[in-house]
Amino acid sequence: METPTGTVYRFGPFEVDTASGELLKQGKRISLQEQPFRLLVILLEHSGEVVTRAEIQSRIWEENTFVDFDSSLRVAVGKLRIALGDDAANPRYVETIPKCGYRFLGPAIAAPPILGQAIQTADSVESPGSTETRASREAVAVRPRLRSKWAIAGAAVLLACLAVGAVLFFSSRKRILSEKDTVVLADFTNTTGDPVFDETLRQGTAVELEQSPFLNLISEGRIRQSLLLMGQPADARLSPEIARELCERTGSAAVLDGSIASLGTQYVLALRARSCATGDVLAEEQAQAARKEDVLNALSSIANKLRIRLGESLKTVQQHNAPLAEATTPSLEALKAYTAGLGIIFATGGADGAPFFKRAIEIDPKFAMAYSVLGRVYGDLGESELSAESSTRAYELRDRASDEERYWIDASYEKQVTGDLEKARQICNLWMQAYPRALAPHGFLSGNISLVRGDYAKGAEEAKTALGIDPDFVIGYGNLVVNDLALKRIDAAAEALRQASARKLEIPDFVIQRYMIAFLEGNQAAMEREAAEGRGDPAAKEWMANTEGFVLAYAGRLREARAMSRQAENLARQADRKETEALYLTDAAAREALFGNFPEAKQSATAALRLSRSRDVEYGAAVALAIAGDSPRSQSLADDLSTRFPKDTKVSFGFAPTLRALLALNHNAPTRAVEELQSALSYEDGVRSAGSEVLIGAGTLYAAYVRGQAYLAMHQGREAAQEFQKILDHRGIVLSDPIGALAHLQLGRAYALAGEKGKALAACNDFLILWKDANPDIPVLNQAKAEYAKLR
Repeated sequence: METPTGTVYRFGPFEVDTASGELLKQGKRISLQEQPFRLLVILLEHSGEVVTRAEIQSRIWEENTFVDFDSSLRVAVGKLRIALGDDAANPRYVETIPKCGYRFLGPAIAAPPILGQAIQTADSVESPGSTETRASREAVAVRPRLRSKWAIAGAAVLLACLAVGAVLFFSSRKRILSEKDTVVLADFTNTTGDPVFDETLRQGTAVELEQSPFLNLISEGRIRQSLLLMGQPADARLSPEIARELCERTGSAAVLDGSIASLGTQYVLALRARSCATGDVLAEEQAQAARKEDVLNALSSIANKLRIRLGESLKTVQQHNAPLAEATTPSLEALKAYTAGLGIIFATGGADGAPFFKRAIEIDPKFAMAYSVLGRVYGDLGESELSAESSTRAYELRDRASDEERYWIDASYEKQVTGDLEKARQICNLWMQAYPRALAPHGFLSGNISLVRGDYAKGAEEAKTALGIDPDFVIGYGNLVVNDLALKRIDAAAEALRQASARKLEIPDFVIQRYMIAFLEGNQAAMEREAAEGRGDPAAKEWMANTEGFVLAYAGRLREARAMSRQAENLARQADRKETEALYLTDAAAREALFGNFPEAKQSATAALRLSRSRDVEYGAAVALAIAGDSPRSQSLADDLSTRFPKDTKVSFGFAPTLRALLALNHNAPTRAVEELQSALSYEDGVRSAGSEVLIGAGTLYAAYVRGQAYLAMHQGREAAQEFQKILDHRGIVLSDPIGALAHLQLGRAYALAGEKGKALAACNDFLILWKDANPDIPVLNQAKAEYAKLR
């Protein structure tokens, strides 16, 4: 039901006149734009009831896209709360109902339309100097409505003059910064004696300013690397002096520094922009907060005002200005824990930061970005189920995030939970349109989104774009290496690692990548050197053990490979990472099955499933069980994957077709196997996972391997040879996966079927040379020797 024209609502000190479109507080007009006002009217119409987002959209934004609607609605709610003096954390009037909509809390009295009420003349906006009274407004309201054409013309002239004046004012406003300028955010000077403000206010300011498509803050990674080059600790406090030197070193235009001080029981906050070149103050804003609980609101206010002072348009500030209480958390303590967690991520990696994000969530269970970052930490550790749990909660709370953070949350949700990488790609594209200098969407696109799709050229391009934005973006180098290796650009991959090293960037990924490059080049000395470094690094030790296990298995040294896998499993168990331990077990199970050790394969697969039923664990176990001949259990796992992950790109175009084809082979239906694999063609050279398998090749090109086996069963040797040659031609994708070695043997079998004896002997001989030091009791090796003898 829509409100009749002329209805007046009264609640608390407020009055809403739907005829004049005015919000009054104790008789004085409160400035409120059209969309927030219409939203208020809709909520008042249903006072005490939940108004869904869909209903709001149909009433106000029916022509907007979904993404624009979300952003516009958040801005409208924020402006409405500001006008009412409301608090999102402790609402008096407007309550957010997560994943649903909003509800007006206070009792609202609706008065009927006033007959004969005349249109009121323009009122002054409520201000401290306003002397207008309610009585004077009512006197004006009863005057006859002027319909004279002269009055209309005069009003038009007045509006035109106001419009011209506004244009002249905003066009004459000096732009202090340009969109190409970068800015360094310094730490706040805290003289209150309260440590809760230390580092916390800087992080809060960063959240506020990163909402801006105009301002371009220097990244934390680049700040840390620049500090090292300056001879400072990477986590040195950014005093105004150090920040200015850092500003000059990075070629930035300005330093933003802030301060907080006590004034009796109140707090005084200031935020200044200083020129890097001269140190002069370019712009400054101040605010007072009556209580500690009001500090974050005051910080939001001065940050938004400073954005305008520095040259950002009023339009974009209005579009992207979620208050900190809505964009992050209303709790200083939660924000402090979150800030500490981010600091650890930048310093040492994600694992050690997890407890701080958990603490932030304990303090504020609605802290959306804390959940999302925790989900990313779990994802990087290979704990996909924990990652999905946290990422889902972040997605449910994404109304409690800034516009840019919502893009992060949405993209992470599609990557970590639904697995819909096409939707994740679309979100990243929208993200880049809204924030052209944002780093994260390029990071996402250069990683899992492009890697799983097998779009390595796009991945390399996005990685280079990310490094162009921030040359100290460490993940960008890692993603560039993976993409370059897949594109057979080994020298380029090695050069990317050298560039990272020159900038003193080092993460566990890099030692694994250097080891794999040495493996591809056949450089045994370099492999041993990198393996020794990995074993000595607590953060890389477990990963290196599993990687060495793959390389040993690639050469048929199965006993040693088993020992290294057990070491990796034990390290994961000690760290209480059950899913990671299960993944190592499925890796071992798959190779045991490929080598013909079926009892061992079933045993490892069963052990893995006892630890975890995650997507990648179920797939790895299902592959091993299918090859080992346990079709019923493999079928059950395949069905479960398709049911649980209906939108997942990897499941739909990789896991499910490969498993169906393996099962068809078990039922002597090779033609059906080839048909099942048709849907995998566009994705089969994409990586299996975003965990360690990206770097060691586990699971990549299995669809081609199974298709080749199907053609062998159909006695189509030439077609089979093309599939196995595909694997041999893509060593930078397959890396040390056992199918890379077995493809030589399978190629020999394909050539033998095609009647090309010479090529068959050569291919089989290549396999036997590769496995010259292999354990003699491996079934597939004995089969190869027997077949080679017959060919000769």
